[in-house]
Amino acid sequence: MTAPAPPSANPGARRAGPFGYAVRAIRRELLGFRFDFDVAPVFDASSLDYHIRSERLFFDAMRLDAHGIPIHWSRTFQSYNPVYIAWYGLSRLQRFLRGTDDGGRESFLQQVAWLESHAVPERDGGALFPLTFDWLEGAAALLAPWPCSMAQGLAISALVRAARLTGREDLLRLALRATLPFERSIDDGGLRTVAGAGALYEEYPARPLPRVLDGFLFSLLGLHDLAEETGSSPVRRLLAEGLDGLEATLPSWDYRGKWSWYGTHGYLCPPHYHNLNVALLDVLGRLTRRSTLVEVAARWSPRRRTIRDRCELYAVFIATKNRSRVRHHLRRRS
Repeated sequence: MTAPAPPSANPGARRAGPFGYAVRAIRRELLGFRFDFDVAPVFDASSLDYHIRSERLFFDAMRLDAHGIPIHWSRTFQSYNPVYIAWYGLSRLQRFLRGTDDGGRESFLQQVAWLESHAVPERDGGALFPLTFDWLEGAAALLAPWPCSMAQGLAISALVRAARLTGREDLLRLALRATLPFERSIDDGGLRTVAGAGALYEEYPARPLPRVLDGFLFSLLGLHDLAEETGSSPVRRLLAEGLDGLEATLPSWDYRGKWSWYGTHGYLCPPHYHNLNVALLDVLGRLTRRSTLVEVAARWSPRRRTIRDRCELYAVFIATKNRSRVRHHLRRRS
C-alpha cells in the first residue's frame, strides 16, 4: 500500500485573496484548536528511521512537482524548500520501513539527490542548503538566499540515512561540510548565537531574533545523527555546545510549566508546534542523556493538562496570537 502524499502542484488552482486567508486562519484558530496532534517521538528507531513520526506535519504546506519533489506552497510564493524536501524524504523512508509505501525508498533517495545537487559551496569549504525566497518572521526580515539551522539539520539527517542505505561515503563528507555554518555567527552569515556557555543555532538567523524552538531542535538531531555515524570530534563539540545553550535558555520558551511560547513572537505555540516541541525535546533528551529536556517535555505534555489548564491555554493563545497579529499589521503599515 502506498501512503498518502502531498497533492500535486496545480498552478491553475483558484487562490484565496489576503482577506480570505485571514478569515480561514482565524476560523482555524478559533474552531480548530485541538490539544493533540499527529506527531510522536520514535524511541525504538532503526538506523534508517527518523526520530519523530507524523502523517500530517508540514504536509499542508507542500505540493509535489512533476518529478515528485515538494514545493513550498504559500499564498504569497511557491518555492523549493530544503526543509520540506528533507522532511518529505525522511517521511517516505519511514513509511517504506513500515511496509506502507512501496515507493518510499526510491522517493527518499530522490529527495537526497535534490539536496545533493542544490548544496551551495561556501568560501570556508562548508555546504549550505539555503532558502531561496524572502521571508518575514515577526520583525525579522530574511532576504534570499538565507541559511536555516532547520534546513541544515534535516538535510544532515537525510544524508546520514542515505549513506547508511547506499554505502556512499561522499554523502557523509557533504554532511560534515554542512556543519560548518554552525561554527559561524549569524553576523558572519552563519547560524550561531551565544547562549551562556553554549550556543543556539537559529532557524531564522536575523535580528530581532525570532528564536523558534523546533527548528533549533531539528538541527541538534542532525548533529547527533552525524556525530553517531562519524564520531567526529568537531561535530560532537557543536552538539554539546548546542545542548548547553538549549538547557540554559529553555525557561525563555516556558509558559507556566504548561506550554511553550512560539519563540519571541509574543504568543503561545499553536498545538501542532507545541506537540512537535514536546516530541523533539523528549527524543533528543533521551538520545543525549540530558534529563532536563525529558523533564520539560513531560511537564509540557498536553495529556497532563486539566480542563482548567486547557481553558486557560486556549484563552491565552487566542489573546496573544491576535495581539501579535495586530502588532504585525501595524508594523507593516508604518
